[in-house]
Amino acid sequence: MKLIVGLGNPGKRYEKTRHNAGFLLVDELQKLHHTNAWSLSKKFNAVISEGIINSIPVILAKPMTFMNNSGQSVGLLGHYYKLDPTNDILVLHDDKDIPLGTIKIQKDRGAAGHNGVTSIMEHLGTKKFSRIRLGIAPEKTRKMGDTATFVLSKFNMFEKRAIKKMAEDAGILITDWIT
Repeated sequence: MKLIVGLGNPGKRYEKTRHNAGFLLVDELQKLHHTNAWSLSKKFNAVISEGIINSIPVILAKPMTFMNNSGQSVGLLGHYYKLDPTNDILVLHDDKDIPLGTIKIQKDRGAAGHNGVTSIMEHLGTKKFSRIRLGIAPEKTRKMGDTATFVLSKFNMFEKRAIKKMAEDAGILITDWIT
């Protein structure tokens, strides 16, 4: 079994914001692979969708904690299903240090200042899990301004097209990661 977790913040206020790039991507995966409908799991404090991708059982998850506490849900899911973080857990998250639309896949790396990733490392007790960093940085970093304001703002029309393309590209990487 594989666990693919998209990071974001719950609630209407945060929908379609840069910080919710992980949520947006697992939503695309759910549609693309026709996994089960999203359902709230109180046990894991997450919205989950289960299915089969390339003959492998997969759980897609969106923690319903706020970003900085994402590790609570990931830890509960990982421990309950006895997953090996090194091979079975993939985390998708925004990265303000990577240009918009760019994807980087990593394993066994530090959090690079991402509080959601730090929380996951604390709850899993390891940094040896795979991550796909989803670039959200503007072309000119001067346009970013205050980091919190920037990551909690919504994508403009041009950026939405870049995000759609990034989701397609990431979908290929994720399918490869699963198998």
